[in-house]
Amino acid sequence: MDLIKILAILGSGSVLFVVIELIRRGRLKERYSLLWLFAGGVLLVFSSSRYLLEYVARLLGVFYPPSLLFLLAFLFLLLITLHFSVVVSGLSEKNKQLAQEVALLRQELQEAMKRTTENRDVSG
Repeated sequence: MDLIKILAILGSGSVLFVVIELIRRGRLKERYSLLWLFAGGVLLVFSSSRYLLEYVARLLGVFYPPSLLFLLAFLFLLLITLHFSVVVSGLSEKNKQLAQEVALLRQELQEAMKRTTENRDVSG
């Protein structure tokens, strides 16, 4: 086994370990970790089997098999970007709704306080 293959296996194994550790400690939610686990698994499989990498590269018409890894990494980053864009869009909408609800509650509170002070002035 050559040094590059060993480093690639250690690197992809480290990615999987870090993702699992972050999930275990509650720092990374399970729904966000699926893409990371999938990417780490694919990287580990292709790192450990050069023949599989060459076979898949041939099937996809990729001339230089290691460039397939870069293509997969690029696609992974696009998926992550799309996923986080969807999450941020949803959070932005929820934030807007919450701000509107807080404004309505604040207005109701101010009106209730005004009515209370008016009632005290009339009765007092």
